[in-house]
Amino acid sequence: MVQGTVQVTHGGSSRWRRRSGEYPTLTAALAVAGDGDVLSIAPGTYRENLVLQHAVTLRGPEDGSGSVRIAPLDGVALTLRASAVVQDLHLEGQDRAAPALLVEDGSPELTDLRVSTHSAAGIEVRGPGARPLVRRCTVENPAGVGIAVLDGGGGVFEECEVVASGQAGFSVRGGGRPRLERCRIHHSTGAGIAVTGEGSGLEALGCEVYEVRGAGVQIAARAAARLTDCAVHRTTADGVTLDTDAVLTLAGCDIHDIPENAVDLRSRSVLTLSRTSVRRFGRNGLSVWDPGTRVDAESCEIHDSTGDYPAVWVSDGATASLDSCRVHDVPDALFVLDRGSAVEVTDSDLSQVRNTAVSVSDGATARLDDCRIREAGTGAWFRDHGSGGTLAGCTIDAVQTGVIVTKGADPALERCTVTSPAEAGFYVSAGGRGTFTACRVTDSSGFGFHVLDGCRTTLTRCHTERCARGGYEFPEDGPVVEECTGDGSGPRQAAQPAPGGGFAGAQTGVRTVTAARSPVAQPAAAAQASVPRPADPGDAGAAAAAARASGAVLGQLDGLVGLDSVKREVRALTDMIEVGRRRQQAGLKAASVRRHLVFTGSPGTGKTTVARLYGEILASLGVLERGHLVEVSRVDLVGEHIGSTAIRTQEAFERARGGVLFIDEAYALAPEDSGRDFGREAIDTLVKLMEDHRDAVVVIVAGYTAEMERFLTVNPGVASRFSRTIAFGDYGPGELLRIVEQQAEEHEYRLGEGTAEALLTYFTELPKGPAFGNGRTARQTFESMVERHAGRVAQLSEPSTDELTLLFPADLPTLPTPC
Repeated sequence: MVQGTVQVTHGGSSRWRRRSGEYPTLTAALAVAGDGDVLSIAPGTYRENLVLQHAVTLRGPEDGSGSVRIAPLDGVALTLRASAVVQDLHLEGQDRAAPALLVEDGSPELTDLRVSTHSAAGIEVRGPGARPLVRRCTVENPAGVGIAVLDGGGGVFEECEVVASGQAGFSVRGGGRPRLERCRIHHSTGAGIAVTGEGSGLEALGCEVYEVRGAGVQIAARAAARLTDCAVHRTTADGVTLDTDAVLTLAGCDIHDIPENAVDLRSRSVLTLSRTSVRRFGRNGLSVWDPGTRVDAESCEIHDSTGDYPAVWVSDGATASLDSCRVHDVPDALFVLDRGSAVEVTDSDLSQVRNTAVSVSDGATARLDDCRIREAGTGAWFRDHGSGGTLAGCTIDAVQTGVIVTKGADPALERCTVTSPAEAGFYVSAGGRGTFTACRVTDSSGFGFHVLDGCRTTLTRCHTERCARGGYEFPEDGPVVEECTGDGSGPRQAAQPAPGGGFAGAQTGVRTVTAARSPVAQPAAAAQASVPRPADPGDAGAAAAAARASGAVLGQLDGLVGLDSVKREVRALTDMIEVGRRRQQAGLKAASVRRHLVFTGSPGTGKTTVARLYGEILASLGVLERGHLVEVSRVDLVGEHIGSTAIRTQEAFERARGGVLFIDEAYALAPEDSGRDFGREAIDTLVKLMEDHRDAVVVIVAGYTAEMERFLTVNPGVASRFSRTIAFGDYGPGELLRIVEQQAEEHEYRLGEGTAEALLTYFTELPKGPAFGNGRTARQTFESMVERHAGRVAQLSEPSTDELTLLFPADLPTLPTPC
């Protein structure tokens, strides 16, 4: 054939038609062609807009002698309205408002086509009568959609490839319903596969979507899809998204290397997964939102998170079900939160979880049956009021804490076993509740069951073995206990098993419990815990007698250098408390006084000293039982995983019971770039404890002024818990001199002639940068003078008393050089 010609071989049997002919253009050849005719196209470029109205065969050279390019300057390059056969062509288009190849009707067969274009779509299938069979075709369209099926169109696409698209790689809308087999879609800008609109659907088998600048698969607005044995990976957004009543089934799929959520669904969407792997994702593996949204997963694996988010996130009233699934190597395994949200997990494994395996909060519920949790920070944590659910037949192994119940949460646990926890097996605090039936703890490095004051918990037929700190730790007015037993391990077991069930007293004052649902009186042993317990209420009189009178403590406060405004604030507060006490004694109403304080100011301004005296004053007035000071900072409250933070904060609060809990640099609990910082957990726990035990502990938070102002905005309950802020100003040169004079007097030194003036000059010229320590700087200056004095006097053979006690200007340290 001559270059640029078309040979038509007629398939008809009528004698009046020629059997073959050669034409200079495709348009001319199509004008004479009919059903069954074959158009063989010679290599070349054809600037024509072709329309196939008949069931003809349109094909390029079979001998590989060259390519056939259909490349009009505008419009659709090739339109099919019949069941034609098109093979071995290269289609190009330049019209941003039209596709390069359009199928409008019939069931054409398109094989080995290459569509390289800058059109609205590379291939478009439009209309309910359009059902093409597309094999081994390649589409490259940086200007628009790769392949679009719309308006009721359908068809089958086998071994096709969308190598690049400026929008979605494969788009289905308007009721289109195609089938994809062994296709590859990559390097699209937009979703790899997008199915949108009621009645729209897609079925994909053995396909791959990757290197997508957007979501890998997007199903929305009442559309549906089914993907079997498909892979989605290396996207820039979510791997798979469902929105607004979308329905998707993933069977045997692999979703991996996703920087955002591997699968995200919301607005009443429904996802069914089976035999599917979700791995290497930057946010959530499964992210499930909104009422009516549901996930059902069976025999799936979610693992190897690359971010710092829960593997499965269920919130805002959504539900999820996991059956025979594995979740491992993730920061947190399963978070369910918000009222109406619920998860059911059956016969599944949650392992190698850096923080919490199962977290239930804000009124959500979780049900776990016959599940296995191992190598986690916290096995399960029921966080707050309204949160609950059940754990039945579950095993929890090699964790920091097995199960935590806090803030009014009320789960039911049955036949659960915790093995080898580093801390408590079951820990209930901050008003948590819970029912524990036939649960066991073995080989705990802490307590077996640790239930704090105020927690209404029920334990029935529970058992502990080999618990290092003791099997059971309860307050005297503790949980309801029935037929619980233990092996008596630990330094001192709070209660030992009685032969007939219940507990036999292991120490004086422990009552034996044998009647059903009888409360056990079980005082916690101070020797068993690492924190001191408050004094017996019966000893309150002795404690008060031992305490200094408030006048003596206020006298010591007045003796402190400077701090005039601080002294006025403390005296005003003390006066209000004292008058309130006297009004109560007279049968009058007393004004409510919040005793918690905020101290702001630079280091070394006396905040810790004033806090200690404040505690003594409150004890002398009978407001606090002991008035002792427990000083902590972030490192004492924040643990390495979620469960330990709540425990550390609770224990610090317990140490301060009857006195003052002083939190220095409290703003460090809420750094500005906190993200998922566990300090917020310490704040939340502390706020709840301050409310529940408002009369037992006074909390003082301290730190730099600006940072403390920000700290008070972190939690809505924080600012409301503190009555007032007391500002500690920096010391002036005269006040620093007075501190040195006090130090000298206390240590039997005297300031020689001119030394006081030299010190005043020294403190005036001393740089007041961030490292300036106020009172600490004055004390360090005195210590330095003593060292220099010793170096000078040691050279004397027989120094006099004056020489041993007098400090001179020469003993002052050298002023630091300004930076």
